[in-house]
Amino acid sequence: MGFGKRRIKKVCWFEMNKVEPDYKDVKIIGRFVTERGKIVPRRLSGVTAKNQRLLALAVKQARHLGLLPFVAENIK
Repeated sequence: MGFGKRRIKKVCWFEMNKVEPDYKDVKIIGRFVTERGKIVPRRLSGVTAKNQRLLALAVKQARHLGLLPFVAENIK
């Protein structure tokens, strides 16, 4: 008795769609950034380690170029 909940295996979105994270695809990258502007961790997003590293790089490049904000505008 007292068994834990069964976890559903998360599948990498990038592997499923055969796409690599790219800084120009702001719509796709925006899915993996919180409303506060933080990059979503791997354990929550289900992205593979390789794609998480590429995603983090892409988010940072997009922020540097002004395509993504560094933080949300309405933070007090």
